[in-house]
Amino acid sequence: MQLEPRYKHLDHLINAFVVVLIISNLVAPKIVAIGDLRMSGAQILFPITYIFGDIFTEVYGYGASRRAIWTGFIASALLAAIGMTIVALPAAPEWHDQEAYAKVFNFVPRLVVASLVAYWCGEFANAFVMARLKVLTEGKMLWVRTIGSTAVGQFVDTVVVITLAFGGTVGVSTLMNLIFSGYIGKVIYEAAMTPVTYLVVNGLKKSEGIDVFDTNTDFNPFHGPK
Repeated sequence: MQLEPRYKHLDHLINAFVVVLIISNLVAPKIVAIGDLRMSGAQILFPITYIFGDIFTEVYGYGASRRAIWTGFIASALLAAIGMTIVALPAAPEWHDQEAYAKVFNFVPRLVVASLVAYWCGEFANAFVMARLKVLTEGKMLWVRTIGSTAVGQFVDTVVVITLAFGGTVGVSTLMNLIFSGYIGKVIYEAAMTPVTYLVVNGLKKSEGIDVFDTNTDFNPFHGPK
């Protein structure tokens, strides 16, 4: 197995990606009302993870994106496991904030499974579409790749997480509202950030001296770099 090359910025970008992902997980349980729209608190920050995903795939290739996705998945799983463990441990008699603490963290197994499954499916769908579109467009029209991959990845993520997390606990109309509002918001977010994505991608390509095309890439999520 060939080792992944050393890059100047990749490790720092993955660290930032994981931080954004963890914060998104912590604020996710709150449902925010914006007019008639309903969305999770995570949707203020979580779409940035897809921008990171586009940058990883566009600049460093699918293999680097796969590494970042698994790093984020393990970090999220660890956060969930430790969070549920701490909530479940008996509180000291003189400490009276157990109920509030449990509500804030809200690490119920259903939400944990929903977020982890949705993240895994959505991020890999995003990375795969981004990589294939880059080859098909011969590296042109970055905006098509970023918006197109996000449209697919965020659709998968939103449908999976909302269905698994809230299915059966809210009415069908509310469920559809959550899916529609969340999905549209994420895609608009990505489109609005396209100029920033262009700047970051072009800067990284110049700094790293690379522009990876996944022409013969193994897209198996469970395989390492080849």
